[in-house]
Amino acid sequence: MINFVNKNLNMKKLLISTAFTLLSLIIYSQVAPDKYWVKFTDKNDSPYSVENPEEFLSQKAIDRRNTQNISIVTNDLPVNPDYIEGVAATGVTILTVSKWFNSVTIYTTDPDALDEINSLPYVLSVEKGGDNKSSADEENMVKPFFENESYGVIDENDLYKTAGSGKSYNYGDAYNQIHMLNGDVLHDMGYDGGGMTIAILDAGFLNANNIGAFDSLWNNGQILGYKDFVNPFNPNIFGSSSHGSKVLSTMGANWPGQMVGTAPKADYWLLRSEDVESEYLIEELNWVSAAEFADSAGADIINSSLGYTVFWNPEQDHTYQDMDGNTTPVTIGADIAASKGMVVCNSAGNSGNDPWLYIGAPADGDSVFSIGAVDAEGNYANFSSIGPTVDGRMKPNVVAQGSGTTIINSSGEVALGSGTSFSSPITAGMVACLWQANSTKKNMEIMEAIQQSATLAGNPDFELGYGIPDYVEANDLLNVTNNSELEFSDIFIKPNPFKDELLINYNSEKIESIEIIDISGKRLYFIDEINTTNNKVTLSGLEKLNMGVYFLRINLGSTVISRKVVKN
Repeated sequence: MINFVNKNLNMKKLLISTAFTLLSLIIYSQVAPDKYWVKFTDKNDSPYSVENPEEFLSQKAIDRRNTQNISIVTNDLPVNPDYIEGVAATGVTILTVSKWFNSVTIYTTDPDALDEINSLPYVLSVEKGGDNKSSADEENMVKPFFENESYGVIDENDLYKTAGSGKSYNYGDAYNQIHMLNGDVLHDMGYDGGGMTIAILDAGFLNANNIGAFDSLWNNGQILGYKDFVNPFNPNIFGSSSHGSKVLSTMGANWPGQMVGTAPKADYWLLRSEDVESEYLIEELNWVSAAEFADSAGADIINSSLGYTVFWNPEQDHTYQDMDGNTTPVTIGADIAASKGMVVCNSAGNSGNDPWLYIGAPADGDSVFSIGAVDAEGNYANFSSIGPTVDGRMKPNVVAQGSGTTIINSSGEVALGSGTSFSSPITAGMVACLWQANSTKKNMEIMEAIQQSATLAGNPDFELGYGIPDYVEANDLLNVTNNSELEFSDIFIKPNPFKDELLINYNSEKIESIEIIDISGKRLYFIDEINTTNNKVTLSGLEKLNMGVYFLRINLGSTVISRKVVKN
C-alpha cells in the first residue's frame, strides 16, 4: 500500500502454521486471491556459494558490504533453481522469488497443483490465509493510504513558496523543503547525490519516462533501470499509478527555477512492488523481493513510501501489537535490507488522524529510518503517524516537510502533495548527499549523525522523533576526527546551552587554537594566542551570536575536537 496504506499480517501466525506440518496437516497460505506463498526447507545443493558472490551480487553490492565489513551469508544465496523449477513443473505460475525468505509466490487456481507442491520434499509449507472477499465486496474496498493523501495546486501567494536558490541550484517552489534541512548548503558544498544509488519501491511511475523535469535523469543515464514485481509478465511501470513519479520528483527532479529535488545527481532504480488495484499480504512479499533486487543491484538507499496495517482479507490484518519490529514479513525484510548496509527510508504513515494512529510496517523496524511529516513552518503535520512501537522504541526517527510539499504531478506540472509519502523521499535524497560526502561511513553511522543533528536530539518525542535534521551539521558530526573517549573526557565545556560565554577546562595537552563556526561553515570566532589559568579558557563576548547551533573546534595540535554547542 502506498506511503501508508494500512495493511499488515502477523508473521507469527504464518510461522505457527508450519508446526502443523508435523501432523501432516496441509495448510495453504493464500496471500491474495489465487496467489500463494511457498516456503522451502533449505538451500542445499545450491550452484551458488558465499565464496563466489560475484555470481549473484553486483560489484557495487559487494563493495558496499566490504566497506562496512558485512559478510556474505547464506541468505544472500539465491533460491535453489531446482526447487523453483520443481514448483513450476506443477503448472503454477511463479510470480516472485525471495532468497531472504527462501520462498516463491505463485499463482494458480488448481487445488491439485497445491497438493503436489506441498508433497515436494523441499517444500516447507503452502499455507492458507482464509477465505477471500467476493468481487462485489472488493469493488467497495479502498486503500487507506490514497484516501489519506491529498494533492493541490501551487498558491504563489504563500510566502514560503517563494522561489529560492542556492549557489548551485535554483530550486523554485521546492526551496523551502530543502532549505529547512540545510540541504541547499550541502548542495553548494558539492554534494548532490552523485555516485549514490537510490531504489524507489512504489506503486508505479506514470509518465516518468516523458516528464520534462526528469529529462536530465534519462539523458545522463541516472535511471539505471526499472522492474515490475506486481505483474512481472506484463510490466506496467509507466502506465500505472502516478504515486512513484511524485515520489521521484522530490529527489530527482531537475527543472531549474521550477523544482529541483534533494538528490538531482543520484542514480535511480524504479521498482514497482505495490498493486494499486487491491490490498493483500502479497504486496509485502513483493516489497521484499524488490528490496532484494535493490541490494543485488548495488543500491545504497531504499525509499519506500509504503506501509501496511490492514488488508481486504481481515484474516491477514496486522494489529498494533505486531508493530514490534519482528513480526510482519515486510518489516523482517526491511531489517534484513538494512543488515546488508543500505539505508532504508520508509514513510511513518498517514494515520495520525485515524483510529490506527501509529506507525505501520515496515516503519516499525529497529533498523528502518522511519520518516514523519511537518508542515512548511516545521510544525507537526497532524496526519503523520506517531510512535512508539509496541515495545516502546522511538518512532518516527526524524521528519521532513510532508504537508504542502512541492512535487511534480503526472502531467509534468509543479503541484502540491501532502503525506509522509513525500517527507520520506525528501529525506532519502538528503541521505544520498550526506553519504556521498562521507562514503566510508556505515549506514547506521549516517542515520545516527542525522538524528543527532536534529532539532529534538536531546529530547525526542513520538510525533517528530528526533526532529528536523540539519544535514550540514550531520556532515560536520561525521567529519569530526575520531577521538577516544579519554580525549573527549579531558575536555570539559560549559554551560551548554550558553548565553554570553563558554568555559573550557582541560586536563592534558596544550590548546593551540579555538574557533566557533556556524552550520554553514562560516568562522565567527577565533583565538590562537591563548592565556590559560589552571588549564581553563574562557570565551567571552558570545552574546553577539544569534541563537542557534554552532560548532566549537579545539585544536590540540595532535588532533582537533569538534563539539556541538547551542546559543540560547
